Amino acid sequence: MTLIDTRTPNPKSFIQGATGDWEIVIGMEVHAQVTSESKLFSGSSTEFGSPPNSNVSFVDAAMPGMLPVINEECVRQAVRTGLGLKAKINKRSIFDRKNYFYPDLPQGYQISQFKDPIVGEGSVFLDMGGERIEIGIERLHLEQDAGKSIHDQHPSMSFVDLNRSGVALMEIVSKPDLRNSEEARTYLGKLRSILRYLGTCDGNMEQGSMRADINVSVRKPGGEFGTRCEIKNVNSIRFAGQAIEFEARRQIDILEAGGSIDQETRLYDPKTGETRSMRSKEEAHDYRYFPDPDLLPLEFDQAFIDDLAQHLPELPDEKEARFVSEYGVTSYDAMVLTLERETADYYEAAVKHGGSKRDGKAVANLVTGDIAAYANSQGLSAFETHIKPHQIAGIVDLVAAGTISSKGAKDLLQVIIAEEPDGEPAEIVERRGMKQVTDLGAIEKVVDEIIAANPDQVAKVQAKPTLIGWFVGQAMKASGGKANPQALNEILKKKLGLE
Repeated sequence: MTLIDTRTPNPKSFIQGATGDWEIVIGMEVHAQVTSESKLFSGSSTEFGSPPNSNVSFVDAAMPGMLPVINEECVRQAVRTGLGLKAKINKRSIFDRKNYFYPDLPQGYQISQFKDPIVGEGSVFLDMGGERIEIGIERLHLEQDAGKSIHDQHPSMSFVDLNRSGVALMEIVSKPDLRNSEEARTYLGKLRSILRYLGTCDGNMEQGSMRADINVSVRKPGGEFGTRCEIKNVNSIRFAGQAIEFEARRQIDILEAGGSIDQETRLYDPKTGETRSMRSKEEAHDYRYFPDPDLLPLEFDQAFIDDLAQHLPELPDEKEARFVSEYGVTSYDAMVLTLERETADYYEAAVKHGGSKRDGKAVANLVTGDIAAYANSQGLSAFETHIKPHQIAGIVDLVAAGTISSKGAKDLLQVIIAEEPDGEPAEIVERRGMKQVTDLGAIEKVVDEIIAANPDQVAKVQAKPTLIGWFVGQAMKASGGKANPQALNEILKKKLGLE
C-alpha cells in the first residue's frame, strides 16, 4: 500500500528536538468487537465474563472436519458501521487465512480479509479547537479474534482460554492522517462514539471489546514518512496518548543520536509510561495470506445496503449540527452533548419536557456545567446521575420566569443532589422560601442601609464605577442571595449616581 500525505504541516503539532522540529505521523488499526450474541463462524456465545473455555464450540477449538459458517448479523453490523463512516461498501468481499502460530490460535491461522475487505475508504471528522479535521479510513474488514493466554496462574505453565476464539472483530484501519496525541485521543473517542450510536460495538475498552494498534513514526516537517513502530493492543484512550508521546520522543532521540529506527511491534506499559520491544514487525507476506477454501466469497446486493442505510440512527455529526441550529448551543457544547448517545437523549428530554421547548443554551449550561461536575465526582456520566430531565426542565423554567436567580438555580440543584433527589423544583422553592426578591421596595431598603453604613465605599465607587461589584455582593449577602440581580443593579446605579 502506498502512503499518501494528506495533511499540511502544522507547527502547533511539532515536537522540538536538539536538531530542530519534528513531526509525528500516526495511523491506527482499531479492533472493535461486533455486537452479536454469537461468534463470526459459530453459534457459541459471546457473553463477557463467562468461566474459561465455556463458550467454545468444535469450530472455535478447530476440531478436525469442522467448517465455518458466516454469521449474517455480523455482516449487517459491519455494513452498518461502514455506512456510519461514510465509507464505500464492497458488495463482494473475500475471507482469507492469515497464517501464524500461537497457543491461543488453535487453527494455526486467523480467518480475516486481506485484499478484498467488506468496507473500503471512508472518513471520520474531528473538531479540534474550532478546526474541523478529516481523518481518512483506509478500510474495515471482518476477522475472528484469537483466544487468550494466561501466564500468571501457575509458576511453570501458561493457560489458554478460548472463550474469545472466533469472536467477530471489525478492524478499522485509518490512513496516516493523525499528527499528535490529542488528535489520536479525539479520533479514538469519536470512533467509539460512532460505534456506540450505531450499536455495532459497545466500545468497552477495559473489557477488550475495543482496542487499538497504533503506528507511530517521526520525520522532519513535511519530509518523507519515517519508519513506523506499532504499539500493540492499547486498551485506553488515555494510554494511547501517553504511548504516542513516549514513542515519538524515543524515536527522535535515536535519530538525533545518529541511529535508525527498526520497524517493530512494541507494547506500552502504563506503570512505567514506556513502550518496550515485543517482536520485529511482520509484513503481509510473512502471514502467507490466501483465500479461505472453506468460505465462498461474501456477496450481497444494493437493496441489502439500502435497507440498512434507511434504518441508521442519527449519528454524532448530524446530531451535533442539529443541536446548534435547533437549540442555539455552541459547537463546543453540541460536541460535548453528543459524545454519548445517552447524554444527547438526556439533554433533549430536558429541553422538550412537557411538550414545551425551553432555552436550549440554559439547559446545556446546566447539563455540561454543574451536573457534569457532580457526575464526574461520582465517576458517572450526567445521564447516570439521579437528576432527572424533568427536574432540569423545572430549574430552567424557574429561572426563565424570574422565580429564582442563576445562583438560586445552583442552590436548588444542590438541594436536589444532596437532600431531595426526587423533589419537584417548584415545590422545593416554595417550601424552602427560595424565591428571589423582586419587590423593588424591599431591595431599595437593603441598598439604602448598605449605602448609609459605608460612606467611604460610596466615594470610591463614584470615583471608580467598576467597584460597584462590592455593593452588589453586600446587597446579595444581606438578602440571602435572593435579590433579583437586574433590579439590584439598576437601583444601585441610581442610588450611587452612576447613571
